[in-house]
Amino acid sequence: MVSSRQVRGVARIGVSGWRYPRWRGDFYPKGLPQRRELEYIGERFPTVELNGSFYSLQRPDSYRRWRASVPEDFVFAVKGSRYVTHMLRLKNVDQALSNFFASGLLALGPQLGPLLWQFPERLRFDAELLEDFLQALPATTGEAQKLARRHDARLDGRAWLEIEADVPIRHAIEPRSSSWDDPSSLRLLQRHGVALVVADTAGRWPRFDALTADFAYVRLHGARMLYHSGYASAELREWADLVTAWADGTGAEDGRPRDVYVYFDNDARGHAPHDAAALAALVAEYLD
Repeated sequence: MVSSRQVRGVARIGVSGWRYPRWRGDFYPKGLPQRRELEYIGERFPTVELNGSFYSLQRPDSYRRWRASVPEDFVFAVKGSRYVTHMLRLKNVDQALSNFFASGLLALGPQLGPLLWQFPERLRFDAELLEDFLQALPATTGEAQKLARRHDARLDGRAWLEIEADVPIRHAIEPRSSSWDDPSSLRLLQRHGVALVVADTAGRWPRFDALTADFAYVRLHGARMLYHSGYASAELREWADLVTAWADGTGAEDGRPRDVYVYFDNDARGHAPHDAAALAALVAEYLD
């Protein structure tokens, strides 16, 4: 049992996305209007991962509507644009980043959580490329605002350029090439305070467990079948052990407690919300 006097990080456990037909009549009550699904998520989880932002630039009205649907202490993790990661492959990204940050995510205000940058499997570790990309990422909402003001004509009339406070922004990267298992990669991430995602992908892609920031970011895609399989009780307890160890500092070499964000992405058969609720209950039991 962790001493009540020890400072702990906050463990937030949720799901990746929320609009899944398979969840209707299962996790979502039969007859729940689709427009209220995020509200339902917000009543049961403290966080969600926005993944529509990965596929296309969203609009400020959408971010404002999502924010209005959940409690004030709810946190949105936002997935970075695949145009930056998969098409440009981190090269010459300044304009694309400007457009991304102008698209509305700053309208989330204090409910903006970590930004997730998922890399394609073909993107191998390159120290110079990573350094340039990390330098380009805004470290605060104030820096993001300045970057957003440089958006191009495509966002004229639909950009959001306001912030409610100048606060730090957390970034996490999820590489899918084993070449990222390199001490130079870890040193760069540590220097910039960027988290290396701990991803469980049923063995499809490598898993990295190093803690490189003041928070941990976990994505659970399925233990045995990618996106499809649920997590057994014993597997959830193993993750609960890790999450609580990171939160109380006992699982880190430096002994520092960390905030932990966990998102279940095994949504194909509707397991994600049920597994998230089960893990949250275990973590609450351990940290009680």
